[in-house]
Amino acid sequence: MKAKAKKTNGIDIGISAGDRAAIAQGLSRLLADSYTLYLMTHNFHWNVTGPQFNSLHLMFMGQYTEQWNALDLIAERIRALGHPAPGTYKEFVKLASIKEVEGVPKANDMIRLLVNAQEATARTARDLFALVDKANDQPTADLLTQRLEVHEKTAWMLRSLLEE
Repeated sequence: MKAKAKKTNGIDIGISAGDRAAIAQGLSRLLADSYTLYLMTHNFHWNVTGPQFNSLHLMFMGQYTEQWNALDLIAERIRALGHPAPGTYKEFVKLASIKEVEGVPKANDMIRLLVNAQEATARTARDLFALVDKANDQPTADLLTQRLEVHEKTAWMLRSLLEE
């Protein structure tokens, strides 16, 4: 009698299904915050005015470009864990801790809003570390560490613009 071939469409990467689901949910919140931050930064890039226009326009472009590239890394990690990545505004609004900005704030208000959004995104990433550590999920821990470094440094640079 022939032995049946083992089914290989299950995920067996050494992280339990429950932990993978919880990590994917946390990463989905990070993706939502990251996308909201991306959109806010791009909006401010387009709409900034005033004496700081040129420097802020260029700075915001660098920030939204970095943020855009990070979105794929986060979404692909969610997929590698075996879960669908959120990808609609409706899902992002539900998952994000950052609220959308209405209207066009003044330049210094844009900076303050971005500091708050960068810090919120860092908190969302940091909140996931205990679970990731418990699950022995080094790839996600590495991704979170990289994102934290970017968000904390960017928040510091933006805060520096507000000092007298």
